[in-house]
Amino acid sequence: DVSGALCISQAWPGMARTIYNDHKRFLETYLTPYPGFFFTGDGVYRTSDGYYQLTGRLDDIINISGHRLGTAEVEDVVNHHVAVAESAVIGYPHEIKGEGKMLSFLPQNTSPGAMETLAAELQELISKKIAKYAAPDYVQVTHRLPKTRSG
Repeated sequence: DVSGALCISQAWPGMARTIYNDHKRFLETYLTPYPGFFFTGDGVYRTSDGYYQLTGRLDDIINISGHRLGTAEVEDVVNHHVAVAESAVIGYPHEIKGEGKMLSFLPQNTSPGAMETLAAELQELISKKIAKYAAPDYVQVTHRLPKTRSG
């Protein structure tokens, strides 16, 4: 059981070979971070059985009062709660902290009256598992999260 950056050691068909008019940027972004490997930009979790699970983009970073925090890191903690089907964390401009954090989540078989308690539970869970500064400023219950075409 280990997590880290998803890197690929061998070329594959259809692999990007450059960025149009900016080959230096291509090298710095994908080949320099982990020499000898292609860095995909994604985080990954590998189980003890050898299965891989993508955990999200590693470049989705929120800077809260000087603390750099990955959105996928917070989403992973929230998604382990039994009452949460899926979640999304985004940053927003904050006058004091520089950037604040908002959590939206899709509840799973939870009564409407329990939502306020659940929001407080999620903030406490994030504070315990990551850190106090990682707790979101706002928690929003939603019935649908925006998706890309690929999901």
